[in-house]
Amino acid sequence: MKQLALILLFVLSAGLLEAQAASLETRQPNIIMIMADDVSWECFGTYGAEDYKTPHIDALAKRGVRFQNCFSTPLCTPSRVKLMTGKYSFRNYTHFGYLNPKEKTFGQMLQAAGYKTAIAGKWQLNGLYHSAEGHADNTRPFKAGFDEYCLWQVTRGKNVKEGGGERYWSPALEQNGKYLSVKDNQGKYGPDLMSDFLCDFIERNKDAPFFVYYPTTLVHDPFVPTPDTIGNAPRTQAANKQPKDKQARKANFIAMVNYFDKIVGKLVDKVDAVGQLDNTLILFTADNGTNVQISSQWNGQTIHGGKGSTTDMGTHVPLVAYWKGHTPEGKVRDDLIDFTDFYPTLAAMAGVQLGKSDPIDGRSFLPQLNGEAGQPRDWVLCHYQPYWGRFTGSQYVRDAEFKLYRDGRFFNVPVDLTESQNLTDGQASGKGEQTRRKLQQTLATMPSAPPVQGGKDSTTRPVYPDWKNILNPHD
Repeated sequence: MKQLALILLFVLSAGLLEAQAASLETRQPNIIMIMADDVSWECFGTYGAEDYKTPHIDALAKRGVRFQNCFSTPLCTPSRVKLMTGKYSFRNYTHFGYLNPKEKTFGQMLQAAGYKTAIAGKWQLNGLYHSAEGHADNTRPFKAGFDEYCLWQVTRGKNVKEGGGERYWSPALEQNGKYLSVKDNQGKYGPDLMSDFLCDFIERNKDAPFFVYYPTTLVHDPFVPTPDTIGNAPRTQAANKQPKDKQARKANFIAMVNYFDKIVGKLVDKVDAVGQLDNTLILFTADNGTNVQISSQWNGQTIHGGKGSTTDMGTHVPLVAYWKGHTPEGKVRDDLIDFTDFYPTLAAMAGVQLGKSDPIDGRSFLPQLNGEAGQPRDWVLCHYQPYWGRFTGSQYVRDAEFKLYRDGRFFNVPVDLTESQNLTDGQASGKGEQTRRKLQQTLATMPSAPPVQGGKDSTTRPVYPDWKNILNPHD
């Protein structure tokens, strides 16, 4: 009898293990997408940074894939809208700090595919800056496809008297429709609150496919101490005032980059702790170039931050991907990646067949994440009309080497990062002149370029939502 019971126990255990294995094979992979704010390739060790310590991001690159040629726009909102909707800016970007609620996002797409979804970090998409219709709607992140959120700047700005405040020490945040005041978060550090929220979300949803989008508040200015460097100083909103001394600001910036890297490690450790590392794609990128106040040592040279500029320092961003057991270890790829490519890549990860309501401007790089050749792009496009501050618009197409602006300026970027040597017709190499002709043909397929008369104060803000498919014209 005892022997029979043991045999039955063995059979039942084997069946359970088999069922669990089958479940893992059929379950959609989790996705964690981390996007840093105002910091680019020259600030991460895996890309050659000399001033910063980023062991956790470097480890992801060592175990996964590092892309050499990922491109955003030079400013946060157009990059974020482009990323979330998978569309070129000429289709849907009209105002700084605004995502049109009619736009379909990757959150909605993955939510419809059965994912539990969460977002934490910087929102700044309700249209606070121009008092857009519905800008006080604290359910906007829910409507954008996220089951849960913990965000800065949903319905409140930086003004403490109006219930807002800065994003770091004692921040005013909004979480799942609830307002958390400066007083509620007194003495706490915003990035810790947000990353703790995401770790809790991962813990609670480990048994279902989940999508975590973390557009961080780090390392945007003000450049202030982190929990590792603040010591015994008061941790009030007053701690969010950055020092006037340039060296002190740079020291704080370095500490912020290092602390951001620590948070990346914290999220990876949580995924590992809940047993989901084998089934989770982790993506790391940044929204645009580094703040212009910051200079960094990179591969033996000084790189000045290029936020707002369409130079390589403004639009070239890091991209690291790690999916245990899938991404080839330590692979470095030169493939061109545009911010429009993330939407179709996430769709492919989830097994979603794109339809008429989905964007047409991107191309999935999931094959490359699996070690395959894929179908890399021949060019990327930046259609940049910021409608914000001192920044002015322009449009260009480029490949890994050469960049052609709508006004005819042409640069060999790897040897001219600051774009000081305009190569007029016939001045480039044979390969360069051939590339110029190809890029000219590509530009001819696109709508009119910025700038718009009136700049940020213009009331005419043209978009071309129904413009033809320019990446895959035969689709």
